[in-house]
Amino acid sequence: MPLRFTLRQMEYFVAVGECGSIALAAEKVNVSSPSISAAISQLEAEFGLQLFIRRHAHGLSLTQGGARFMTVAKELLDKAASLGDLANDISGQVRGPLNVGCLLTFAQIVLPQLRRSFVDAWPEVEFHQFERDQQELFDALRSARIDVALTYDLNVPADLEFIPLIELPPFALVHEEHELAHLDSVTPAELADYPMVLLDLPMSGDYFLSFFTKLGITPMIAERTRDIAVMRSLVANGFGYGMGNTHPATELAPDGRRLRFIPMTGPVRSLNLGLLMSEGARGSRTVRAFIEHAQAEITETRAPGLQVRPKIA
Repeated sequence: MPLRFTLRQMEYFVAVGECGSIALAAEKVNVSSPSISAAISQLEAEFGLQLFIRRHAHGLSLTQGGARFMTVAKELLDKAASLGDLANDISGQVRGPLNVGCLLTFAQIVLPQLRRSFVDAWPEVEFHQFERDQQELFDALRSARIDVALTYDLNVPADLEFIPLIELPPFALVHEEHELAHLDSVTPAELADYPMVLLDLPMSGDYFLSFFTKLGITPMIAERTRDIAVMRSLVANGFGYGMGNTHPATELAPDGRRLRFIPMTGPVRSLNLGLLMSEGARGSRTVRAFIEHAQAEITETRAPGLQVRPKIA
């Protein structure tokens, strides 16, 4: 008798294997937990295998057979996805699912309008977006949970490809009555005597702190936050200065208070905003279409919400 299973069941199985939890897998693939449980049970019954060891306190762990099964299941899902890419190439159409990640520090500035213009141009694409920190984007690309990511060239590993789109020099931001607010540019040494509100995300925090370590200076970190909107509001309310690379369309913090953005000089490195992808991602016609669209919107015409302050020599 032929085996009876669906690619959807395989997708749910792989999600549970990667997450180690039915609840987390359900959140990842956006279905109910009972649907995930039913798919796993159906696969185990169909193949006559126990795929997971169920531990109430520690979630689910793959059995030895389940781990081998998952390797082949991933290959099967990759092959199935390639059929869609092949169909698009043969028909010359851009359609099907596209999973786009974006660094959460600038997702609100860049991604919505870029998505809007892309889906208007290619309405048959099923666009899904994911805001993550830098390490999470690396992991999502390697596990094929996303197809391409918008991010910075920050600690990019050798197994991923980065396409730069636009250079963004760093700036300091202060509240409008700060003692340094009148300056046209500012150095890390000038900032060091004032309290800092650090955007403390993986890799991003180290990037900003490197401005000071290069000078042998220890900055005065008064507050840390993982939310760039919170950082801006803390700065606007006088709790310290902040640093960033993407300038929003307005000089107001989320709570409506005014900010002053000051270009930074000295031993500070600009970041390139660009596209990050796994090897072979360009084989997808839909991914190629998104690359070309992002290059046109950001590199050539510059997305309206992406304000770039001039770099001071």
